[in-house]
Amino acid sequence: MNKNASKPILCEMLGIEFPIIMAPMFLVSNEKMIVEAIKSGITGAIPALNYRNTDELRAAIKSIKNQVQGPFGINLIVNKSNFLYKEQLTVCCEEKVDFLITSLGSPEETIIEAHKSGVKVFCDVTDVKYAKKVESLGADAVIAVNKEAGGHAGNISYKELIPQLIDAVQIPVISAGGVGTGGGIAEMLNLGAAGLSMGSIFIASSEAGVSDEYKQACVDYGAKDIVMTTKLSGTPCSVINTPYVQKIGTKQNWLERLLNKNKTLKKWVKALVFVKGMKSLQKAAFSSTYKTVWCAGPSIEYVHSVRPISAIVSQLKSEFNAAS
Repeated sequence: MNKNASKPILCEMLGIEFPIIMAPMFLVSNEKMIVEAIKSGITGAIPALNYRNTDELRAAIKSIKNQVQGPFGINLIVNKSNFLYKEQLTVCCEEKVDFLITSLGSPEETIIEAHKSGVKVFCDVTDVKYAKKVESLGADAVIAVNKEAGGHAGNISYKELIPQLIDAVQIPVISAGGVGTGGGIAEMLNLGAAGLSMGSIFIASSEAGVSDEYKQACVDYGAKDIVMTTKLSGTPCSVINTPYVQKIGTKQNWLERLLNKNKTLKKWVKALVFVKGMKSLQKAAFSSTYKTVWCAGPSIEYVHSVRPISAIVSQLKSEFNAAS
């Protein structure tokens, strides 16, 4: 950080050196990444759904705290699709994580329970209406998910979204999407953002637990190679347009649409495929998974090699200081 500049709000809120949350990434984020993020002077969060049960979630939180001193968070899906939500919330409050990031639902219960334990709550938002709603519920900050975010992106560019939210709410606005350089960080802070949530540039890190092929794809492909697909969850999601994605397409077929509406039916179809070995049915129902279709945002444009998180953050700091 430039010593002559005032500290960004996110640094003040969490006691970190540099105003970045390493964004929670489904099946990517892990303990090693969080530990290295904290050591590098930033913070990070892990999706609770990266753990099969709440015992594993609790063990991971304890493990991180045993390895390093510093703030980190957990991302909670707070709608009815997450059957483990209440248990996950209880664990996070009991273990006193520093902050929660809520997605896809009303954060009201999360905010009430988290604040009882001194846990901050940051809420993903994509527009002014929802930002005002979560502010009224007591959120500590909003994460402004713009249209260049990886995964489930918003619909508005950061140039529109950040000023709109800053005018509409009194709580801090954290920008999410499209930034992969220190210069980009400086630009967001100059727009009034309290800090940034950055994910895609950390996929190609030594500490990430994904396949080498996934990491290399983040190196080889760029912003122009990001496309939206509905095949993973039914909700548009940004992914790398690999030959495999081109082959299977980005629109759900009839069976995928049916299964995404009925999770119980999906289990029976899996059993039928296993017993009968119906290759055509298997291809139609399960061709696209998070292991074969790789989520990422346009900021992979700035990824040129697989490196340790410490090196990625160090470069961001140098670029930021040069731009400030």
